[in-house]
Amino acid sequence: MSEISTEAEQSVSEVNGSQVEQHIPVVNDGQTAVDCLAEVTGISKQKLKTAMQKGCVWLEQSTHGAKPFIQRLRRAKKPLKAGEVLHLYYDETVLSAEPPSATLVHDAGDYSIWLKPSGMLSQGSKWGDHCTIYRWAEQHLTPERPAFIVHRLDRPANGLIILAHKKQVAAAFSKMFEERSIEKHYRVLVEGDFAQALVTGESVKTIRDEVDGKAACSHVRILDYDAAANETLLDVHIETGRKHQIRKHLSGNGYPVVGDRQYGSGRSERDLQLQAALLRFTCPVTGELREFEHVV
Repeated sequence: MSEISTEAEQSVSEVNGSQVEQHIPVVNDGQTAVDCLAEVTGISKQKLKTAMQKGCVWLEQSTHGAKPFIQRLRRAKKPLKAGEVLHLYYDETVLSAEPPSATLVHDAGDYSIWLKPSGMLSQGSKWGDHCTIYRWAEQHLTPERPAFIVHRLDRPANGLIILAHKKQVAAAFSKMFEERSIEKHYRVLVEGDFAQALVTGESVKTIRDEVDGKAACSHVRILDYDAAANETLLDVHIETGRKHQIRKHLSGNGYPVVGDRQYGSGRSERDLQLQAALLRFTCPVTGELREFEHVV
């Protein structure tokens, strides 16, 4: 007998090609999440179990008058309670994607440093998170631990990224990023001779153009120039971390990043030539100065 049959007709269902979106109120206690989803959607339990592991199912729980608490639900056999709501965002295209492999640089226990490859996400969406760096870490670290994002790299970018494994450590790192106490350097290849952007006698160009109406600051230094390709390799040290800051700053000054599909010239078929190459910070756990550098 259905535990949610009286409410199933009231669930919101949207089907668009390979996408299925369902919002299912739970009436009675005891039915497992996978049984509930299979009954309402008609999707096989095996497919649903795989989809749940990939992060497309959410459980909404009431909190006695406060704002409902919603989180991803991966446990197929999770027993449900009356008053809860299951949210399913099932997209076959998203779920069939295979994440590229990330590389562990350093495991400090309470946090870890990884090399995020180009194409891997920093953050998931309601449709899934199996292609994110934090989910990769959760599935590949020994011993297993939850992983929390404390800063981001654009999907096409690659390089060093910090993941926290305790909420208090995540909060500490987030505060450090807000206070700009973590030094971040990027290796960036741009089109053109960046030396022409420098004032005579200047070795570093500081760009303070606003990004999305917010203050942003990037310090740019030349590392090398390839005259044949007319491309300049740069070291970019950012004080702020606005979305697409480096790409917008460099493109806005006439030196688009090679391989930038969004802000670039479209002349290169290469991947985005932007790498997070150095992180320097005081460890929030031990108080020691830590530095990690990786250059491809």
